[in-house]
Amino acid sequence: MNTPSWHSDNAPDPINLGFLGWILVVLRGLPLAILVFGGLIVLLAVRLIEQPLYGVRRPITPFITQFVCRNAFRILGMKFRTSGTLMQQHGAVVANHTSWLDIFALNSRKRIYFVSKAEVASWPGIGWLARATGTMFIERNPKKAREQTLMFQERLKTGHKLLFFPEGTSTDGLQVLPFKTTLFAAFFADELRDFMSVQPVSVIYHAPKGQPDRFYGWWGDMDFGTHLLKTLGARRQGVVELIYHTPAKVSDFENRKALAAHCEQAVRHAHALARLEK
Repeated sequence: MNTPSWHSDNAPDPINLGFLGWILVVLRGLPLAILVFGGLIVLLAVRLIEQPLYGVRRPITPFITQFVCRNAFRILGMKFRTSGTLMQQHGAVVANHTSWLDIFALNSRKRIYFVSKAEVASWPGIGWLARATGTMFIERNPKKAREQTLMFQERLKTGHKLLFFPEGTSTDGLQVLPFKTTLFAAFFADELRDFMSVQPVSVIYHAPKGQPDRFYGWWGDMDFGTHLLKTLGARRQGVVELIYHTPAKVSDFENRKALAAHCEQAVRHAHALARLEK
């Protein structure tokens, strides 16, 4: 999860909810808040029992997260569809990044744990949810590389599927940015390389009829609250689509750059094709 910083050449589309839009904000927003924060309370209560028994392993609470995320789309009225087979091997998942909605979408299909920059842990609301759902926070500090590799190793060996966004930022959803290779380096550590796989996932948003293609994109200096209101108040909703690609075995690649390029190409190709099939 990242702060949006990518900037489009065009300004964000203006938001005009109108009377009906504000009614929809209330009708969708209240149930969504109850679902998310009610789910958080249940998750924390279960975690009080789960943590002493299982430690870093979470055999129960990820199902609560999945339930919340799946039903969030039902409340919003957004269609959700997926294709491809979920990876069974130990490893990580990488995806392109368009919106805060990605978190709900990717959690809906697969039990995953996000990798996020350390600052997110202190954000009000989002930070609380991230910590509660087992997000792994990392610092972009070379001195921490060894320590963080050990953290990766512990989480991966327990069967956790770690997910990160190699673009490093969110976009308008019309394109896929070049993948940064930094986090891929951890997978080539001697302790991880031979049993690690990485599954690329393309995340595509199809805008509501009559709305700009980038309707769900959240980028640059866009305010989260304003974007949330626009999403809640949409008279018609669109579709979020996930395409799961064949997992790539880390040991089949010479280095992090080769692995990152392979994953980027898979995500980019399917993303472009899916957008043509509106």
